[in-house]
Amino acid sequence: MSDAWTVFAKELRDALRDRRTLLAVVLSSVLMGPVLLFGLSVLVASSEERAEALDVVVAGIEHAPSLRNFLERQTLQIRAAPVDYERELVQRRLADPVVVVPPEFEAALARGERPLLEVVTSSANTRAAASVRRLQRTLTAFNQELALQRLAYRGVAPALLQPTRIEERDLANPRARAAQLTGILPFFVLMAVLYGALNAALDTTAGERERGSLEPLLTTPASPVALVIGKWAAVASVGMLIAVLSCLSFMPAQSLMRSDTLAALFRFGLRETGLFLALLLPLAAMLSALMMAIAIGSKTFKEAQASNTVVILLVSLLPLVTLFNDSGERPWHLWLPALAQVTLMSRVLRGDAFSAPDLLLPLAVAAAGTAICLGIVARRLRAAATR
Repeated sequence: MSDAWTVFAKELRDALRDRRTLLAVVLSSVLMGPVLLFGLSVLVASSEERAEALDVVVAGIEHAPSLRNFLERQTLQIRAAPVDYERELVQRRLADPVVVVPPEFEAALARGERPLLEVVTSSANTRAAASVRRLQRTLTAFNQELALQRLAYRGVAPALLQPTRIEERDLANPRARAAQLTGILPFFVLMAVLYGALNAALDTTAGERERGSLEPLLTTPASPVALVIGKWAAVASVGMLIAVLSCLSFMPAQSLMRSDTLAALFRFGLRETGLFLALLLPLAAMLSALMMAIAIGSKTFKEAQASNTVVILLVSLLPLVTLFNDSGERPWHLWLPALAQVTLMSRVLRGDAFSAPDLLLPLAVAAAGTAICLGIVARRLRAAATR
């Protein structure tokens, strides 16, 4: 173990001297939390501003005095649509849908007909599309008001049109509603750990082979097992450091939120940090060992980088299972590394409870994967030492 500790101290010192590793630590951990939460809050705040906007863009409002009267009584500001509003919507220069009023609107209403009110938008224009539902609710309220006036004029009780009362009850707690927006945080933390440990894992294996320093290292009195444990501990420490810094960065980053709604719903404290780390640290150890096991067979750093592309691809694609799975979580999700961590971290963000076996199962899988990968690295180093 003394040999392993010596190798660990040397490899960790070399890894932290590497500018690429330091840059990965700073960008992917220290800055990730503030940048992500600030970006999400800006997005939510802008959506809220558009949803609460009091502007209505109308083309042909002069043909509908009754509609103008209704909109003004709702304290809505009417703006005339530009002449080429269709092109501006398509080109995303116009951020509001347009209500198009036909010339015969008032005459058709007087004859008891149903004139057409067209809401023009572009689904590719996300800013305009976000206001369509609000505008449709406003026009629906206008229709209901006209219908009630006609019923009252004919002596019919308006309540006859609504024999039942309908109320919506949302079972999701505030944290679950916030998790719909912050659900991408576990994925970014996971990828930060992966990319942060990548350079250190490649440099300590294929990098040393390319520089010609691996063979002299095998001639030292240290056994291949001690070399493997020391190298892996250094690489895993870099990944774990990124995991710790990433999770801790979310706590002060909450003060940077621009959206009051998201700030009130999102809560990330010491409990959430501890649960995140309990899930991420074993995964960081396993991913470090896995990347080393793949890179140890490569002769150059670039070859090892290309070989580990498969690992990066799998780790980035596995969490997408939860995105495309509408039927909820499945027991087998906890058996797959990366997917299990993202699944359980999403539970933490939603405030859902999970039992100790749910936490121990990914830990056991990560421990088994780490042992297997370290065995592969030790065997290859032993084989290289006997040549």
